[in-house]
Amino acid sequence: EVIARAGGLHNFMNWHRPILTDSGGYQVFSLAPLRRVDDDGVTFRSHVDGAEHRLTPERVIEIEEHLGADIIMAFDDVVPYPCPYERVREAMLRSVVWARRCKDSHRRDEQALFGILHGGVYEDLRRESIKRTVEIGFDGYAIGGLSVGEPKDVMFELIDLSTDALPSNAPRYLMGVGMPADVARAVALGVDMFDCVLPTRLGRTGVAFTNAGKINLRSACYADDFTPLDSTCKCITCQHYTRAYIRHLIRAGEVLGARLLTYHNLWFYMRLMERIHTAIREGSLMKLVAELEALESQAIKC
Repeated sequence: EVIARAGGLHNFMNWHRPILTDSGGYQVFSLAPLRRVDDDGVTFRSHVDGAEHRLTPERVIEIEEHLGADIIMAFDDVVPYPCPYERVREAMLRSVVWARRCKDSHRRDEQALFGILHGGVYEDLRRESIKRTVEIGFDGYAIGGLSVGEPKDVMFELIDLSTDALPSNAPRYLMGVGMPADVARAVALGVDMFDCVLPTRLGRTGVAFTNAGKINLRSACYADDFTPLDSTCKCITCQHYTRAYIRHLIRAGEVLGARLLTYHNLWFYMRLMERIHTAIREGSLMKLVAELEALESQAIKC
């Protein structure tokens, strides 16, 4: 309500670029011991104060419209991996019903509403989810329920299956996948959009992405390293701070260390997407994928 009175997230945060908000399905999934799912919605207890809350597709859309993001997601029922076929099917069908209810409740045309595809690792359920969700019709489609522990080759097979069956005129959004090589390979399979916590989560733990691979600044070898994180990087962190100083901040528990690493990691990902764009234009995307995979196969330096 406070954010709505401010005029939405853009005004509240003074961020006048695109914003995407998730529906809360994955967040509720992460509260497994504290939640109860039924066909109408989800009841869960706050992990902060124990207060009980109720989310339904209609309530989720109401909240997302108050937030005012440019892209909002339909509410979905998320399952873990591994998961029995019947439970995955139940969640997939429930997500389709909830997607319809989300679309029926959606009133703000300036907000793009995306449907989320499910089906776990079962190809027939994935195909059924795609068919039913596309029949409802959304502004874009998110491939959900992957990168939750399944083998990586299975993940890419299901991404390929999904992008091949989705409309070519709607954005394809792969949820929760963020390693650089995985992003590039998914683009080669037809994915347009991504989200992932890696740049921030690893930044908070002292890990930086560089063009030479990941580095862990908690390692003692950086105590006297007065060079930037990445000599090829133009971000504010690399232009003004050394590995030794950032290591000191991280080890001292100073929030500035996490902020500087997060800023750098996000810059790295922005440049990664530029590299992918260039590789597509030059016809060398799979070469870039191979280079990124080779870097990721190396151990974190130090």
